Amino acid sequence: MSTRVPRHRLLPRLGALLFLLVLAGAALAGVAEDERARNAVRVLTDIQAIPESAIPDKLFDEARAIVVVPDAIKAGFIIGGRRGHGLLSVRSPDGSWSNPSFISLTGGSIGLQAGVQSADIVLVFRSDRGLESIVNGKFTLGADAGVAAGPVGRNASAQTDGEMKAEIWSWSRARGLFAGVALDGAVLSIDDAANEAVYGRDTTPRMIFEGRAPQRPSDAVVGFRDRLEETTAAAHAARAPTPAAAATVLPATSHSADPATTGSTVAPVAPAVPGSFEPVQDAPATAQPLPPTPTPTPTP
Repeated sequence: MSTRVPRHRLLPRLGALLFLLVLAGAALAGVAEDERARNAVRVLTDIQAIPESAIPDKLFDEARAIVVVPDAIKAGFIIGGRRGHGLLSVRSPDGSWSNPSFISLTGGSIGLQAGVQSADIVLVFRSDRGLESIVNGKFTLGADAGVAAGPVGRNASAQTDGEMKAEIWSWSRARGLFAGVALDGAVLSIDDAANEAVYGRDTTPRMIFEGRAPQRPSDAVVGFRDRLEETTAAAHAARAPTPAAAATVLPATSHSADPATTGSTVAPVAPAVPGSFEPVQDAPATAQPLPPTPTPTPTP
């Protein structure tokens, strides 16, 4: 004997099952994106851990946008390819950092190579050029904007790429320390599926950067933005002059310049007045003759 569920009862059950499947898919997607954000935070933390191989403070302090791609895979034999998933945050007009948009990085290379390698990649944008291309679709490093292997060392000065300053600096860490890496030809594109899983349906990168996403991101995703704020704040503080250096004043001199050598007349400088506890040397005394002894007048 078979039991048949009436249609009016079946439809609500199907609707509830579909709702649970949607929630499960969103939860799985959220887990994957949270893990990506946590790995990106790890990369930012490791960047400045060793001053000798850190990204210079100047570039972090003046950055307009930053891309972090943890665990990008590079594989191939003679002809190779590179692929990774990361996060992109841009500088807001008030100087703070936006919530991150999820991006993908793909690229190919030709040359003597073999095997598989995983590397963390960091890109620092020094201008707004190219960001519009990323927001609207795809962006090719080296074609849409100049990219160069970044200098290392926290106090290193930003070098130049040929005669023109590089608009994007790139670093990679495959084994231990960060080092500059050439990424010409690599393509950055928006990961719309990841953005919708984190921020809500039909979310665009511009909505994320402007704080208009319909859904609040998870704590792991917000943690990337917060870590970026801390890293750039530390870079800015490291570049600021110390109070001791700012208060340094050159000692005054009591010697006037020689008009014969300077070609101009310089007014004489008044001698310095000794301080409260500064000993004052008296001028040497000059001997004076004693006045003659008056002759007594004899009494009559």
